Amino acid sequence: MALRFAIASSILLAASRLLRVRLGAQPYERRLWLVNGVLFFSVSYGVVYWSEQFVPSGLAAILFATFPMLVSLFAHGLLPGERFRPRAGAGVLLAFAGIVVIFSEDFTGIGGPKTATAAAVLLLSPVVSSVSSVVVKRWGAGIHPISLAGVPMAIASVVMAAAALLFERERPLDWSRTAVAALAYLSVVGSALTFTLYYWLLRHVRASRLALIAYATPVIAVIAGVVFLGEPLTARFVIGGGLVIAGVAFAVRARY
Repeated sequence: MALRFAIASSILLAASRLLRVRLGAQPYERRLWLVNGVLFFSVSYGVVYWSEQFVPSGLAAILFATFPMLVSLFAHGLLPGERFRPRAGAGVLLAFAGIVVIFSEDFTGIGGPKTATAAAVLLLSPVVSSVSSVVVKRWGAGIHPISLAGVPMAIASVVMAAAALLFERERPLDWSRTAVAALAYLSVVGSALTFTLYYWLLRHVRASRLALIAYATPVIAVIAGVVFLGEPLTARFVIGGGLVIAGVAFAVRARY
């Protein structure tokens, strides 16, 4: 995490200089740096990275799929234009059911060592992520997306580097070609590009609607496994994927 966010933040901070983005000039900007740096990047990703040592990836996808529901609830209280609507809520629940169907086999791993505890801890990730997203939507108008992503990731890289030195000093680093390629991809595409686009979209789209992308991620991951890794296309994925698509469409078409 420390390396991933250090590389990503370096790219974005360099881009801010090239694009002449003024950092820290807007109201609430510095406070939102702390909110994002601590909640969205440090706590949320720290919890996921730790928990997935013990929680199957499918179960992790199911647990994080609570994110759109939580965003809808927090947005109802903090964002005047995003009142909760039963039809949209029904669509979110339907899409969540689809994720559960897709990864239902991973429920068998819930009894493994530390799995139940790690699964409970992992639920903290969607909670703090949803709070952070709604807070940015509420008070982040006018703040450049590079600022909302770059500086908080720099904060997270410092926090995680300290945590790594404190708890993982004895663990060897793997500098294999695969590890370096994965780190580069996660830093550039999975962090610098993705979160800049996310915060740009958050300025223009309702937070509860944007949160629905959490349902696209596991579906795309399964499709990629089928196409590129030759993994089987199961009935669970077909049925679950259909539920996800139907639920997202139902939620998007709901009137706010």
